[in-house]
Amino acid sequence: MAVSPLYVICIGAATYLVYRRFKQNKNGLLPPGPKGIPIVGNVADMPTEKDWLTYAEWGRKYGGICSVTLLGQPMMIVNSAEIMEELDRKGSIYSDRPRLEMGGELVGYSETLVLIPYGARFRTYRKHFARMIGGISNVEKLHGMLEGKVRQFLRHILATPDNLLPHLRTLTGGIILQLTYGIEVQENKDPFVELIENANANFNAATIPGAFVVDFFPSLRDLPEWLPGMGFMETARKWLKDTVDMVEIPYAYTKQQMAAGNAPPSFVSTLLEHEDSLSPEDIRDIKYTASSLYGGGADTTVSAEYAFFLAMVLNPDIQKKAQEEIDAVIGRNRLPTLADRSQLPYVNAIVMEVLRWNSVAPTGVPHRAIQDGVVGGFFIPKGSLIVVNLWNMLHDPTIYPEPFSFRPERHIPSADGTTPAQRDPRTICFGFGRRVCPGMFLAEASLFLTVASSLALFSISKAVENGVEITPVHENTSGTISYPKPFKCAIKPRSSQTLSLLAEEATH
Repeated sequence: MAVSPLYVICIGAATYLVYRRFKQNKNGLLPPGPKGIPIVGNVADMPTEKDWLTYAEWGRKYGGICSVTLLGQPMMIVNSAEIMEELDRKGSIYSDRPRLEMGGELVGYSETLVLIPYGARFRTYRKHFARMIGGISNVEKLHGMLEGKVRQFLRHILATPDNLLPHLRTLTGGIILQLTYGIEVQENKDPFVELIENANANFNAATIPGAFVVDFFPSLRDLPEWLPGMGFMETARKWLKDTVDMVEIPYAYTKQQMAAGNAPPSFVSTLLEHEDSLSPEDIRDIKYTASSLYGGGADTTVSAEYAFFLAMVLNPDIQKKAQEEIDAVIGRNRLPTLADRSQLPYVNAIVMEVLRWNSVAPTGVPHRAIQDGVVGGFFIPKGSLIVVNLWNMLHDPTIYPEPFSFRPERHIPSADGTTPAQRDPRTICFGFGRRVCPGMFLAEASLFLTVASSLALFSISKAVENGVEITPVHENTSGTISYPKPFKCAIKPRSSQTLSLLAEEATH
């Protein structure tokens, strides 16, 4: 049934008045923030791109936590790592997700780990993740597979160095698809990689705060689609098909391989060994856990790896120092492995600095308060959205001096185990509370191996066109997952010796 616009306005006005009363209620004051206007609140104040920059500006003005209201919906914006740590300690209250009409309900991501409400199914998904990649020991079992995939990536770069970003997508997609479904991806435009990348791009667009008015007025879904402004429904249907394909097609492939008796071990094939004993709900949870692994890990890892190459183009002295460390520790008779990690502190520091310098999820995905609470001395009403500005925390000059410079030395531990940086960037960039990234050990291992192997084999420098060097700029795209904007670079073998080493490995 269609809803009267007047009814919507009245409900918005009433909700706004309730929100304003929270400012002086007995539970305490809401965090400060920009002053809104009746009914719509701060809708006009919300940024349309690179929201982390606006939030950081508000943080400088209002403090570590501030608040706005969007058509009556309270939203808390956290700019302080100390406030995030308090939220982390109270994770059972602040680990829910808001209902997102576009990205969650209409596009279908409400069933995946990233948006599923906090509860029994969420815990089931996390248990599946924990058994597969939930700790260092689990990931150690995957070292051989990771090293093989990175060697393939190096050969792809050697053959077509101008296709850096597609090769990184194939690398990360190949790791996750093999681990999850036992799928060996094709070298160029693999259909499974393209399938899931399309769905991830949709998620990125559908979950931008304020991008779709239906997120604020869910009843718009019931209006006739011929009305102005209802084009989001056609978009949602197209994106929902991509989501369903992402869930069902790789799963069906694994089932076919199992029926033929030639399915390699994978997350899905292992859990389906006793399929007869599984309920329809069990099967559903396996499907969505599997799709969540790719959806949550692929884009973020590729963004970090792409940022590494940009950092090396812009910082040749750092690249040279890292290569000197690799040559001194490993030599040039083999390529790095994950077992070398503890002996390569400078290379490991580059990995940490990549995670800090290039925030792959600048504001993460919003959390939702399950009940009334107090954070930083301010009242947080039940149902509040909580957006954490991870970018601001990773660029805090009091914690990371010269935050826009790429400085790995800030992460190198001294004899007593401390580092010049006052905070490990991993404690920020992988999220907080019960929603902390369950694939962080796999992501970090993959990133380290890609960084170390690329440094051992290649020289990464500025591209030259018409005799002129092209100096790229570190600028990020908007969206839930953020990438460095496309840049050009030159990737060449360091020597014929390392080149022949890679060729020898390919024959084994």
